[in-house]
Amino acid sequence: MKAVAAQDVIPLVDLKAQYRALKPEMDRAILEAVEDGRYVLGPAVARFEEAFSRYLGVKHFLCCQSGTSAIALMLQAAGVGPGDEVVTTPLTFFATTEGILQTGAEAVYADVDPGTLNLDSAAVERAVTPKTKAILAVHLYGQPADMDALGEIAARRGVLLFEDAAQAAGAASQGRKAGALGRAASFSFYPGKNLGAYGDAGGIATDDDAIALDVRRRRDHGCDIKNRHLILAGNARLESIQGAVLGVKLPHLDAWNAARRRHVEAYRRALAGIPGLSFIAERPGMASNHHLFVVRHARRDALLEHLRGQGIQADVHYPVPSHLQEALGPRKGRPGQFPAAEKAAAEVLSLPLFPELSEAQLTRAAAAVRAFAGA
Repeated sequence: MKAVAAQDVIPLVDLKAQYRALKPEMDRAILEAVEDGRYVLGPAVARFEEAFSRYLGVKHFLCCQSGTSAIALMLQAAGVGPGDEVVTTPLTFFATTEGILQTGAEAVYADVDPGTLNLDSAAVERAVTPKTKAILAVHLYGQPADMDALGEIAARRGVLLFEDAAQAAGAASQGRKAGALGRAASFSFYPGKNLGAYGDAGGIATDDDAIALDVRRRRDHGCDIKNRHLILAGNARLESIQGAVLGVKLPHLDAWNAARRRHVEAYRRALAGIPGLSFIAERPGMASNHHLFVVRHARRDALLEHLRGQGIQADVHYPVPSHLQEALGPRKGRPGQFPAAEKAAAEVLSLPLFPELSEAQLTRAAAAVRAFAGA
C-alpha cells in the first residue's frame, strides 16, 4: 500500500490548528503569566476559576493538577474513604477508577445502557449496597449521563451523586451545564479535551462550601494559610501558565462545541445506512459537547486498520473495560460481568473530530468508512 504523505494525514484532533487560530492572544497571556512571577496557582488560575464557575453556574471552581487528582480530591473532600464503595462505569478511561481507589474506597461497577453507553440506572440500583457512599457518573464522549434517574436512586438510597465531567466541558442536561448536576464534579483539561490546557490540568466544581474548602486545602498540602497544615494531604496545585491558557480558550468553548456538533451531523448524514455501522444514541434533553464522534462496528479492528492505512487517524476509546485492567490485581473482574460495556469496548471507534476539521477531511474520512463496508 502506498504511504500517505504527512500533509494528507487526518489527525484525530488537531491542536496545532487551534493554537494557530489563537496565537497572538495565547502568546501574550503566557508571557504575562511568566512575567508575573507567580508560577503556581496565582492570579491567572484564580481568574480562570472565577470565569469557569460563572460559566457552569456553580458557586465554586477549584483547579488542580489533573482530572485524576480532581476525582480523588472531590471524593475525599466529601468524606469518601476506606471502607466505602463508589459505584461507577467500567466503560471509561481508567483514571475514574484510579481516583476512587486513591481515596481508599472500592470501585464497584455497574453496566452501561447499550444505546448511550452511559451508566444504566437499573444496573446502578442493583450495585448499591450498605457500603455504598457515592455514585460517580461519567459523561461518556461528552453526553451527560441520566442524572435525574441517578439522582433519584441516590436520594432514595442515601448516597452521594458525583460527576466525572472530564469529557463534558460545555455539555448540558435540560439546559443545566454538566458540572452543575451533582454534589460536585471533576473536570480534566488534558490537551485533547474540548477545553484543554497545554499540559495536565483539572478541577472541581461544586455548590457545597464545605467540599470547596476541603479541596482548597487538600490541593495545597492541607493548608489554609502558608505553613499551617490542618490535614495530611499533598500537592495538586495547578501551574499559572495553564490557568492563562485555559482563560484564553474558555470564551471560544461554545463556538468550538457548536462546530463539533455540525461535524457530527455531517458525519451522520454521510454514514447513514451503512450495513453493520451504528451510532451512539443521544437522549432527549441532552446537549452533548461531542468530545468524540464514536461509531460501532462488529469488525472494528479491521475498520481501524483500514482507516489508518488511508492516513485517517481514528482511535479506540476504550478497548479494555476498567474491570478487566491488570492494574486491579485481585480486584480484577472476569469477562462477561458487564456484557453491554464489554460488547461496546470491542466495537467502538472514534473518527477524527475537532472544530477546525474541514469539509474535505470529513468527506474523505466518511468515504473511507463507506469503502470498507462496500457501501
